[in-house]
Amino acid sequence: MKEEVFYGKGMSTVKSEDPELYKAIVGLNEAVWNGRVLDYKTQKLIAIGIAAANADSRATEKQIKSSKEELDVSRDEVLDVLKVVLLTSGMQPFNKALQITNKIFE
Repeated sequence: MKEEVFYGKGMSTVKSEDPELYKAIVGLNEAVWNGRVLDYKTQKLIAIGIAAANADSRATEKQIKSSKEELDVSRDEVLDVLKVVLLTSGMQPFNKALQITNKIFE
């Protein structure tokens, strides 16, 4: 299951200034990353694909790193996800994510 880790720069401010909103965000996080039907690893692989398809380098890197550290996701698993990104989103997002993947798994 996903622990309470948020990468948004403003989340620490939300936590201190609006605890009620922060609590709602934590609840949403728990509802999404619950592993009820899809296991957490599959959910993380989907998150990698979405971040990569959006060509969001920062999010792609964070998703891949956390998946590798938390779930021992392999380079081959990430590459399978990136093949879907190539097919659905094109060469540019694929190449960007591939460079990130190569850097992380060096």
